[in-house]
Amino acid sequence: MSPDDPVRVVIADDHPMFRFGLRAALESADGIEVVGEANDGNELLAVVERSAPDVVLTDLAMPNLDGTAAIRRLQGGHSDTPVLVLTMHEDDEALVGALRAGARGYLLKGADRTEIVRAVLAVASGSAVYGEAVARRISAFFAQPPSQYTARVFPELTDREGEILGFVAEGHSNHVIAQRLFVAEKTVRNHVSTIMNKLGTATRAATVARARDAGLASPAARDDTDGTGRANG
Repeated sequence: MSPDDPVRVVIADDHPMFRFGLRAALESADGIEVVGEANDGNELLAVVERSAPDVVLTDLAMPNLDGTAAIRRLQGGHSDTPVLVLTMHEDDEALVGALRAGARGYLLKGADRTEIVRAVLAVASGSAVYGEAVARRISAFFAQPPSQYTARVFPELTDREGEILGFVAEGHSNHVIAQRLFVAEKTVRNHVSTIMNKLGTATRAATVARARDAGLASPAARDDTDGTGRANG
């Protein structure tokens, strides 16, 4: 992209009227061209493949394939395409999940046209952009001790369940977790079952994926895309 070319943007949001307004706001700015729209994550992947945009601007809560999952897939196949999140979700789990997936910026839908345009142009040039409120949440969130971090991401879990989920996210088996916590393997198995019920995940792999999306794993563990934890026995 030369300096004189417009920044080519794809918009993803499952509300047509919001997309309409967002498109009008972006195209009224100098240097931005909207080259595609998507109603959900699957459609977003297809539109990006066809149009090769400079920036993806996406919501998180979308049907079929949500924004966070779509971001993760985009970073796998189009890692040079920056993603800017524009969403109403300001909770820690949504925020950290999007950043872990590879989002370059995160704005709330209360942002005005000037802020959104500035953010699109900034991520297109290689910068990371966060709204003021989001930046404060990021700083506060990652300054927490690990136990508080887990409690805020998954408040439905007890302290022990949160501790075990952290081990599960790292890819450890029930046997290894039991050894580290000096408890019976059956106890760990029961805790894992309770965790899955509380998180609404059907498999251990899905539980691992959700925990890693929320940041409950080291970078090395998150690089294990298998997500089953089998590598550690």
